[in-house]
Amino acid sequence: MAKTIAVTEAVKSLAEAEAKFGLQRHPDPQFFQEWVDGLPALTDQAVADLDVMYRRLAYHRAESELLEGAVTLLVASPLLEIAGFYDPPFKMRSESAIELVIDDGEEILRGRIDLLILQNQFWVLVVESKKTSISVRSALPQALAYMIASGQQQALSTRNDDRSLFGMITNGDDVLFIKLMPQPSPQYALSRSFSLYTLPSEARLVLQVLKRIGLLITERD
Repeated sequence: MAKTIAVTEAVKSLAEAEAKFGLQRHPDPQFFQEWVDGLPALTDQAVADLDVMYRRLAYHRAESELLEGAVTLLVASPLLEIAGFYDPPFKMRSESAIELVIDDGEEILRGRIDLLILQNQFWVLVVESKKTSISVRSALPQALAYMIASGQQQALSTRNDDRSLFGMITNGDDVLFIKLMPQPSPQYALSRSFSLYTLPSEARLVLQVLKRIGLLITERD
């Protein structure tokens, strides 16, 4: 009988994630250039909306550390909204349950994704929030596990989809982007870390990356 384990218990480090899922970090910087090249310009309204987001973040952050729910409400959700991921053709799911089968069915990992963006029923963007007292990179193993679950889902589809998947991790203070190519063998790469809280201007770059990802996703269909 398969053993069921929570993702947070089964995968606690990047090394564990790489070993458990056969993951490899892609050595070529060109593999993940979406966070660097072709970033779209921002409208005045988008910049104004970012300013509102930052003022709210700074106000609540000044009082204390923020828990995961507050990070989602104050940072992740506003960024996705301004970037257009709450509008057609995208669909949003919150607290989406995932199940990941590994070791030839001997082990089942279960967890919940904070925010999941889909297009045409396929996962395109995984968003994971952590409280501000935790390093943004500490969420990387968990986020990769959720993204690998997408690879399993796509492999089972009739389309046998081999498109890349993107992830965004934030603890409110910082943001990190991930690119994963699930097939034929899973490979991933990371962006640099963007410092939202200490450098307010970084929020504009984060939004540009999100909008760039959104454009790529809609154009490839």
